[in-house]
Amino acid sequence: MSTTWNEGAAAVALLTFDVDAETPVLAEGHRYAEHAMTMSHQAYGPDVGVPRLLDLLDDLQVPATFFVPGWVAEQRPGLAERIQDRGHEVAHHSYSHRAPTHMAPAEEREDFERALRVFADQDIEIHGHRAAMWAATWNTATLVAEHGLVYDSSLMGDDRPYALDTGAGRIVELPVHWSLDDWQQYAFLPEPAIGSVIESPRKALELWKAELDAMRHYGCLFNLTSHPFLTGRPSRALALRALIEHAQDRGDVRFARCVDVALAAGADATLATRPVQRRPADPAVYPDW
Repeated sequence: MSTTWNEGAAAVALLTFDVDAETPVLAEGHRYAEHAMTMSHQAYGPDVGVPRLLDLLDDLQVPATFFVPGWVAEQRPGLAERIQDRGHEVAHHSYSHRAPTHMAPAEEREDFERALRVFADQDIEIHGHRAAMWAATWNTATLVAEHGLVYDSSLMGDDRPYALDTGAGRIVELPVHWSLDDWQQYAFLPEPAIGSVIESPRKALELWKAELDAMRHYGCLFNLTSHPFLTGRPSRALALRALIEHAQDRGDVRFARCVDVALAAGADATLATRPVQRRPADPAVYPDW
């Protein structure tokens, strides 16, 4: 039985942008709100990077998905609407950008639902979710299903879409990977230590082109995660343009929004389904040091 989620393409490309703004820094401690340089470094994302990237996407006529923390949408009224009005998807990226793995279950639920309330107040329709820092817990997928969302994009169990049986409903997982994240290429701040690398965009472009071409060979989902405060910088934006043009020149890569791939995958009878299942870890065998 042939797959249908890819609609005949050799690979499907998702361009996803995590519009984190100040939230990853504030998640390290509210004291960073007093650091003007650090706050301006993060504000560059929504203030400069997002408009630049929206223009780039318009120019190349490709759709994208923007994962926006609820706090960012709340602090910048109209931002999510402007993204949506340009034909792109806005998706759930927590409220606070605190890692769910650092929260109690009740805290994770409140943070998740608080973001949904922000988007509802702004009339932004939400179909999918990505955990802050990709740090999903064993409760995360159940929250996604329970609140009627179609997909999650936080896990790394495959390089093609797969289904998760959460017990609260079936959702589609659109898997990610560190090799397709601009954070590992560009993230640098002296304090807090969110990263310590500033790679050449040529290196990142070479890496992502190689991965895309290999995924075309294997029929995969190319799920690129970018951050406007990183990839929105001039030379990096041009590297992203070159990557998109490389994919377009191949002639067999389909660009899509996450929700469109998730809906197609959910209707694909060949899609693998996996339980949301925690493996036992005996503390006598695996102690916390």
